[in-house]
Amino acid sequence: MNHHLLQAAQLSWSPSLHVTRAEGDCETVLHRPASELKERPLHVALGISADKARELDALARRDARATEFFYGQLGAGDPVPLRLTLGLDGGEATAGVMELRALLDGAPPVQLSGLASQLSHELRNPLSSVKMAVQTLARNTGLSERDQRRLTIANREVRTLERMLWMVSEYGRDTTPNLEQHPPRSLVQEALAMVAPEMAERRVEVRVDEAPDVPRVKVDAGRLRPVLAQVLLNVAMGMPEGGNVEVAIRPGPEGRVLLLLNDPAGELAETERASLFEPFECGLARGAGLSLAALRRVLVHQGGDVCAEPLAGTGVVFTLTFAA
Repeated sequence: MNHHLLQAAQLSWSPSLHVTRAEGDCETVLHRPASELKERPLHVALGISADKARELDALARRDARATEFFYGQLGAGDPVPLRLTLGLDGGEATAGVMELRALLDGAPPVQLSGLASQLSHELRNPLSSVKMAVQTLARNTGLSERDQRRLTIANREVRTLERMLWMVSEYGRDTTPNLEQHPPRSLVQEALAMVAPEMAERRVEVRVDEAPDVPRVKVDAGRLRPVLAQVLLNVAMGMPEGGNVEVAIRPGPEGRVLLLLNDPAGELAETERASLFEPFECGLARGAGLSLAALRRVLVHQGGDVCAEPLAGTGVVFTLTFAA
């Protein structure tokens, strides 16, 4: 398990309640590097009383995978909320530790998660019926050119509603991603296929410049493709007809892969930077206020991230980071 990606730490300790092993993101969770936690008393490492440490040790040695929540005093500041999963690992008492504030940072509100579930249930089926009816009517060769254009518009707006519904559903989803290796170029191509009719209407092409020997990336492609497709379409919507969307794929630091997406029409105000990836807060979303928020949520849950920087003059470059 990669504890750094999960913002989690793992501690093991001896029967004398001294830490024997510290792994993962100890600095984020326990406010000390792993090297400083080893050999410390367990109650000091967790910022709790000695009696509480003995209670946790007893729970761990039962190996029932108990979960405990409490506040630890990990420095001079306020107590930190911690979540511990206790058990045995190779006969040694062990705890997986998460700092709840870091765990919940950026998570969707409970209300939005519930709304996403209800929308998916209530709207997806009738929307599919409308889509089928529109496509059936479009096959009628006796329709006038004006009616054909109207059906084309209706079909396009149905696809827009489907993508918006997917954005809400994806932003509220908390299930574990199914990570597999994929070539980054193919992810871009598959995302583009999902918005091909809209791209064709705008006569906008996407040019991908991929560096040689870029490794595959580890993602849940089924969840990434729709949100990446919407962001690519958002960029295309800001361009004149016949324009080109520029995408560059480059190796990144520590074996990661970077996907750089230029939005030449984007304008990133300083006042927007803090809320750029918050739902319905960013003007760069161009009417699809969940696309950037959903993209960041998907990437972070898969070990990556996304950021944006203004270009000289006008324009914005989005940098998507993937685990390789």
